[in-house]
Amino acid sequence: MRFVFSNRDFSEEKERNCWLLTNGLGGFSSTSGVFSTTRNDQGLLVAADSPNHRFNLVHRMTEELTAGSRKAVLSAQTFADGTPPEDGWQYLTEFVWDLCPSWHYQVDQVSVVRQCAMKYGKNATAVVYTVENRSPFLCTLRATPVLQFAPKGEPPQAPQTLEYRDGVVRGQGRVLYVKCSGALTPLEPASQTLYYADDQKDGRRESGIGMICFCAVWTVNPGETGVLELVFSTEPEEASGQEILEACRMRQHELMERSGFRSEAARELARSADAFVVDRASTGGKTIEAGYPFFGDWGRDTMIALPGCVLARGEYETGKSILRTFLAYEQDGLVPNLFPEGEAKPQYNSVDAPLLLINGIWLYYQRTHDAEFIREAWPVMERIVHAYCKGTRYSISMDEDGLIRAGSGRDQVTWMDVCVNGVLPTPRHGKPVEINAYWYNALCILSRLAPLTGSSGETYEALAERVKDSFVRKFWMEDRGYLKDVLSGTPADFQLRCNQIWALSMPFTMLPPDKESRVLACVREHLYTPHGLRTLSPEDPEFCPFYGGSQWNRDMAYHQGTIWPFPLGAYYLACLKVGGNTPEAAEAVRAQLQSMADLLREGCVGQLPEIYDGWNPGPSKGCFAQAWSVGELLRVYEALERIAPAPQREQ
Repeated sequence: MRFVFSNRDFSEEKERNCWLLTNGLGGFSSTSGVFSTTRNDQGLLVAADSPNHRFNLVHRMTEELTAGSRKAVLSAQTFADGTPPEDGWQYLTEFVWDLCPSWHYQVDQVSVVRQCAMKYGKNATAVVYTVENRSPFLCTLRATPVLQFAPKGEPPQAPQTLEYRDGVVRGQGRVLYVKCSGALTPLEPASQTLYYADDQKDGRRESGIGMICFCAVWTVNPGETGVLELVFSTEPEEASGQEILEACRMRQHELMERSGFRSEAARELARSADAFVVDRASTGGKTIEAGYPFFGDWGRDTMIALPGCVLARGEYETGKSILRTFLAYEQDGLVPNLFPEGEAKPQYNSVDAPLLLINGIWLYYQRTHDAEFIREAWPVMERIVHAYCKGTRYSISMDEDGLIRAGSGRDQVTWMDVCVNGVLPTPRHGKPVEINAYWYNALCILSRLAPLTGSSGETYEALAERVKDSFVRKFWMEDRGYLKDVLSGTPADFQLRCNQIWALSMPFTMLPPDKESRVLACVREHLYTPHGLRTLSPEDPEFCPFYGGSQWNRDMAYHQGTIWPFPLGAYYLACLKVGGNTPEAAEAVRAQLQSMADLLREGCVGQLPEIYDGWNPGPSKGCFAQAWSVGELLRVYEALERIAPAPQREQ
C-alpha cells in the first residue's frame, strides 16, 4: 500500500506518525514522519548484537540547505534546553511510505528528496538525497549526524568522547563506519539535548543527549541534479546507498508477492510481519520480536504471533526453526518466556506458551503434513501434557476436574502479566478461561497426532472429554450469557473480559453452537471496537478508560479496559465460525475490516500497534509496531481468502 501525507497532515499534528525498517537481526531504523525523534528508542541506525541487545548509534540528522543567500533547515526536532525547534516540516510537501520512506521538500527553486533504507542481514542504514537545483546559485546541503553510542533507550554515558577520523567514529567500545559520496568534515565535539514528546506522554524519560563530531557536505551546480549518499554501518560496507535502497525496496515488494494475498491490506500486513522475524545466534534459529521499539523476543508473544507472522505467509521452514528452538529448551513441561543474553538462564514464567507451542505445531502440520517433524516434536509435546497433569513450576497443575490451575503469590503467568510495585492489577490465579481453552485444544491435538507416532490417542481423547464437561459446567453463566474469566472464588471470576474469545476460536473448542453465539454477541456488545477488543467491560467499576502517565498509571490500566488489537484475530475467526464459514460470513467480516487502511495509516505507517485507550481509541499507544497484532489480523485475511478470495488488490 502507498501512504501519502501532505503538509496539511503536518500542520495538524506533525509528529503523530512514524515509520519502521528492520534488518532481520533485531536492529531497526525509525523516526517520525517529519524526520524527528519523539522517543529515546528511535534512531536512524539502532544496531543489534542480538534481538534483546541493541545499540542506538545514529539517532537523528540535522540538515541545512543553502542556495545563494537563502538558508533553510530541512530537519525537524524539538529540544529540551531552550534551543529553538528545527522546523523543516514547513518545507515538507510530502512524506510517502511506499516500501521505503521518502520525504519531498521544496525550498524556492530547489527540491530535495530524502530516502532511507536498511540492509537486510546487516547493521547498515542508507540515507540518499536527490537534490534538483533549478536556482541560479550553487546549492549546498550539509547533513550532520547526531549520535548516541548508547544501549537502546538508555542515556549516553557521561562524560563521553567520540573520536572521528577518516569516516570512522569510535566510542564506548563501538565503531561506526560512514561512507559518503560527498565530503566528510570533522567538527568540534558538541551535544544536543533532545525532547521526546511521546516518551513524555507515557511518563518515560522525556529528554536525551545527542552528540555531534562530523558532518557531510555536498554541492550541486545551478541547473543540475545530484544524488548524494550516506551509509552508516557497524562493519565496512561495500554497497552504495542507492544499491541498499534498491535492494530494500525489492525485498519489501517480494515479501508481498510471495505471501500470495490478494487484498492490499493483507499484502501490507504480510510485508509488515517480516519485520518481527529475526535471527537469534544464541539458539541458532529464528525468533520473533514482540514489538518495536520497546520489546525483545518473548515466548508467549512468539507463539501467538507465529501462526500469522510466519505460517500464514507460507514461511514454513522459518516456522519449523522457531518451533524447534522452543522444543529444544523445554524444561519441566515449560518453554522459555524469555531468552536472556550471555550466561543467564531462560525464564519459564508462562502457562500459555507451552500449550500455544502445541497449537503452533498443529497449525504447521495442517499446512505441511510434515509427519517427520511431528515425530520429532512428539516427546516434548507429551512431556508438556504430563507435566501439566502432575504439576510443575508456578503452581501449574491439573485439578481433579481436569482443568488447569496456575499462579500463586506474585506469579503472573498469563498474558495479563503486570506486577507493579508488588501489586498485581489482574492476578488471575486459579483456572483462567483461555488457559483451559488452550489445554483442551492441546489434548485434542495430541489425540489426533498420536497415530503418526505409532501411539494411541485414546487417553488424551478421554481426558479432553472430561475437561470439556468441567469447562462447560463451571465457566458458563447461563444468566449472563458469557464465560467466567477465571475460577478463583473471587469477584474477578465474573468480570467480562476478552479472554473468553479464545474458547471460540481455537482449532478445537468445547461450547455448543448456541452458547458460542451468545458469547460472541456479548463480546461484540461490550468489548468489540474496530481497533481491538477491550480487556474489561466499560460497565465494570475497575474499568480504566485512559492509558498514559507514570508507569504505575499505565500498568494499572494495561489490562483494565485498554484496547488490544491482537484479540481481534480470535474475534473475527469466531465470527466466521459462528457464521458457518460461509461466503456471507466472510463478507460480513470483510466489511468490518474496511477500517484497516486507516489503522495502517495511523501511528507507525503500515504496522499495527500494541494498544489503544479503552474508551475512545484515538491515537495508538505502547509499541508502535506489535507482532501479535499484525499476525492475528493476518490470520483473519488468510481465513477470508480461503473462504472467498478478495478481488485483486482490494483495499
